[in-house]
Amino acid sequence: MTKNSVVILMADDDEDDILLTQKALRQGKLLNELHCVRDGEELLDYLFHQGDYTDAAKAPRPGIILLDLNMPRKDGREALKEIKANPDVNDIPIVVFTTSKAEEDIYRSYKLGVNSFITKPVTFDRLIEVMQMIGKYWFEIVTLPPEENKGAYRDATDGRSAH
Repeated sequence: MTKNSVVILMADDDEDDILLTQKALRQGKLLNELHCVRDGEELLDYLFHQGDYTDAAKAPRPGIILLDLNMPRKDGREALKEIKANPDVNDIPIVVFTTSKAEEDIYRSYKLGVNSFITKPVTFDRLIEVMQMIGKYWFEIVTLPPEENKGAYRDATDGRSAH
């Protein structure tokens, strides 16, 4: 899997944050495909190919999720809990990417199984730096499991074969 083949799914209700993130990814020369959803309900629909996302080709499995905590309908905390409880998607790395600096949010996010917690930077230059660091770490340093082999390995949680 090349770094450019990893799909990023961003769950954020702030249109400005989405546009700035898209711009920061481009300026940081991260050419990953970015899909965006606006709340936790839409995030779950995307992941489970429901509602507007029944066509799996238009909602490819993300290699990483950037998750805002404060969203309408279903917030990031609730969505995170549901994602981590579902064996079909609980292996997708989730980076909380939010304005919150609250210790309770940080602690609770890690308890729910988030992989990283990043407070959104206030300047665009810093956002570019953060996107480059996320890209370098998740797409160059970390080895993500290839999607085509999902289910071919033993389920570590219960020891049964997954297929």
